[in-house]
Amino acid sequence: MIETPVFDAWTILPELLLGGFAILGLLYEAFARRTDRRVHLLLALSGTFAAAAAALLLWDHAGPSTAMAGMVNVDRFSVFGRLLLVAIAAFSLVLGTHYFSLDAPRYRGEFYPLVLFATMGMTLITAAADLIVVFLALEILSLSLYVLTGITGRRGSTEAAMKYFLLGAFSSAVFLYGIAMAYGAVDSTSLTALAHGLSGQSGNQSIALLALVFLLAGFGFKVALVPFHMWTPDVYQGAPTPVTGFMSAATKAAAFLALIRVLDVAFQPLTWNWVPIIWVMAAATMVVGAVLAVAQSDIKRMLAYSSILNAGYILVGLTSANSTGIRAAMFYLAAYAVTSVGAFGVVMLVSGPADEATSLDAYRGLARRSPYLAAAMTLFLLSLAGIPPAAGFIAKVQVFTAALAAGNWSLVLVGVLTSVVAAFVYLRVIVRMYMDEPVGEGAGDVSAWPRAVLAVPAIGVLVLGVVPGVILRAIDAASVLRW
Repeated sequence: MIETPVFDAWTILPELLLGGFAILGLLYEAFARRTDRRVHLLLALSGTFAAAAAALLLWDHAGPSTAMAGMVNVDRFSVFGRLLLVAIAAFSLVLGTHYFSLDAPRYRGEFYPLVLFATMGMTLITAAADLIVVFLALEILSLSLYVLTGITGRRGSTEAAMKYFLLGAFSSAVFLYGIAMAYGAVDSTSLTALAHGLSGQSGNQSIALLALVFLLAGFGFKVALVPFHMWTPDVYQGAPTPVTGFMSAATKAAAFLALIRVLDVAFQPLTWNWVPIIWVMAAATMVVGAVLAVAQSDIKRMLAYSSILNAGYILVGLTSANSTGIRAAMFYLAAYAVTSVGAFGVVMLVSGPADEATSLDAYRGLARRSPYLAAAMTLFLLSLAGIPPAAGFIAKVQVFTAALAAGNWSLVLVGVLTSVVAAFVYLRVIVRMYMDEPVGEGAGDVSAWPRAVLAVPAIGVLVLGVVPGVILRAIDAASVLRW
């Protein structure tokens, strides 16, 4: 007889709640005579808060480290990822509500369920203990993001969604091929089985290295690593700005957390083999992101290359291949997520309905037209540049320190030099906001409640930059990966 696994539903309760509230949102959109954005927002936010509460219940879990027949991890690392992702989703839902209130003809009630479905895939991937679950979670989040990218139906959005879909389908095939090679190496797709098989020399290391290359290509597409970054500028520019902010922060956090588990658990015995690959990808990603960001005249494309650049910085921390590097990468992900959603929130308000003004010229004289938006954008740009007291400074210190401790001083040098180039990119926008004369009329949307919402990531950037210990203690507890 085949023994059926125990269905420990509580171990995936955050994902069940997100999916359940997403289905409620779809039913409301389908059967309500007249839908209301506020009802959709209430349902979606209820789902994120419920998922966060369910994740917190797993923080002090004292039982086995895996559940669902070894397919899902039950540890603090996954809890950290879930909390970070649902927070990003909640903020993006609020921004999306305001965005569609300005562009009512483009409003689609499916926006809210799709964000919840994407978040469900993202939270699941952070807890995955098997490559099959990683693949399924990637597909759930990817399919939702493809639709969200083109949800407004504008020509630019539709084109971006098609590019994202075609390249995403190719990357999914590559990732699936990597899973097949991993199975060929150790006769299992379990991350723990991979680790034990490769450490005990019972697996085929040559096939495992080939599997790692394909898996890195799949992850590289999701987090926009060079040379898999080509889709990023076009998709970031074409997608609705709240969706762009959600993709920039949440997708990067989810995929990087999954990559950390794959590298430092499944392929930990092959550290000496994959660290040089990560070194090269990190250097190339930082250089390409910094140099190409200089040439951009559109704020969303500039932030897209900034996203690529920051992915390179996170890889710098992972080259240490130990708990120090994991902690540094986790803190960087949290700092970048808060900074990114805040920056795209400002972009949404300045750009106006239908993202009409995304040129850098729209920021000329912004400090005179809207001092609040200019101050918030300055803070977020300083964080991206790694200038204190913003969170980005502590984040860069963390990843550079981890890399130096591992002896990768040459990679840190590349990181410092690209930071100087990137500082010019960000300071250029700040100079335009404060030194140039205003062009055009108005400053974009400066109504009260979006300004209050923007205060949340702004405070987060300052808190993480001034007193990072508020989150570092939790990260220290969550950075221990058991296998």
